[in-house]
Amino acid sequence: MPQYDAVIFDLDGVLVDTAKFHYLGWKRLADELGIPFDQTKNERLKGVSRMDSLKILLEGAAKSYDDLDGLANRKNGYYLEMIEKITPSDILPGVSELLKKLRDKGVKVGVASSSKNAKPVIEKLGIATLLDAIMDGNDCQCPKPAPDLFLRCAGCLGIAPARCIVVEDAQAGIDAAKAAGMRAIGVGTPEQLSGSYALIANTADFTLEMLA
Repeated sequence: MPQYDAVIFDLDGVLVDTAKFHYLGWKRLADELGIPFDQTKNERLKGVSRMDSLKILLEGAAKSYDDLDGLANRKNGYYLEMIEKITPSDILPGVSELLKKLRDKGVKVGVASSSKNAKPVIEKLGIATLLDAIMDGNDCQCPKPAPDLFLRCAGCLGIAPARCIVVEDAQAGIDAAKAAGMRAIGVGTPEQLSGSYALIANTADFTLEMLA
């Protein structure tokens, strides 16, 4: 009998490479505001809510900004323009096969993403039928690293948190999973992620043996 009955995946950078679109959206906004922004700073935005990401971007800005909602919505508009072209071909290699394999073995599969655009992205990818639950930034007021998204996803799946494994590529997500009482498998390197149960280079490297 497997120790874990459900796998909960992050979306951006785990199932699909939309992380590049988030970076380009934030970079465009930063350039318009005259604020330095690079990949190093972008690493801090992984798994973080839109508003908290904006606050990180504005750190050290020469002036203060009152219309934070407007700035966040401007960036989101840039992102939405780019994801309009997403198709099933943008799913990361091996992910569709992994999701099917988990479902065939009776393992519950969920997605818990801080992004408020997770559901339309999943529809464009054509993988909604392979998922048992989808939770995104619209479903929860407390984004990662708070455990709420993962706990709500586990509740929707009907699986106890201790019997869920999380697959994440962001430190905020690893921390959220641990706070939820779940084991986290990190997609990345030890330099990028700490505190995970195991590290894999790509989501397709996840194996059924990791559930045992």
